[in-house]
Amino acid sequence: MNAFLHPSENRGHVKMGWLESKHSFSFGNWYNPDYMGVSALRVINDDLIDGHQGFGQHPHDNMEILTCVLKGTITHKDSMGNHGGITAGEWQLMSAGTGVRHSEMNQGDEQVHLLQIWIIPNERDAEPTYQQIKCDPREQPDQWHLIVGPNADAPMHIRQNAEVKTAVISKGKRLPIEATQHVNYVHVIEGKVQIAEHTVDAGGAIAFLENSEIVALEDTQVIWFDLPEKVA
Repeated sequence: MNAFLHPSENRGHVKMGWLESKHSFSFGNWYNPDYMGVSALRVINDDLIDGHQGFGQHPHDNMEILTCVLKGTITHKDSMGNHGGITAGEWQLMSAGTGVRHSEMNQGDEQVHLLQIWIIPNERDAEPTYQQIKCDPREQPDQWHLIVGPNADAPMHIRQNAEVKTAVISKGKRLPIEATQHVNYVHVIEGKVQIAEHTVDAGGAIAFLENSEIVALEDTQVIWFDLPEKVA
């Protein structure tokens, strides 16, 4: 299987006071021309946010911004009038469209752990939208859970021909990877997996084109991005 491996140790590592972040792709002050995204997937930031800290109000436009909270609760507030907490096991999708301002703050004492994911939309200057769901894959392990998709019946609708799925996989279990689009990108949140002849550790990822199978070498949580061949 032809594959592009993205080891965890090749991620950018940024530590600035209250925030520790590992960047899968070039972001902010960390730039690596070898890591500029895969297909429509542009950002995966693995963030640790100290208590009573966070990202103050700032703008975005024309980006699909997906947040996966792994530990703690982050409080979201935006210019569309949305305000509330996103806790571990919940997901938020903000389609920035023509423009939105928002803040993400840890109002508790304990550190928050989350993934911030950006996907380039296939529709520009659309009306901004906000969606939020609960989907904790630990409650139903060893199966894929669809988080976002391009169709109206997806749990959250994304403006791109892409699907994002997650799974918690018990050690020794297998799950098929059968793309509906063309480009597969599997990011390992925790644990260790094997895909074809390739082993991927926590924080690492693998991109490939063929259908395949994922084998959990340890108890594992992963995110699978099923992405278009070409970005519209």
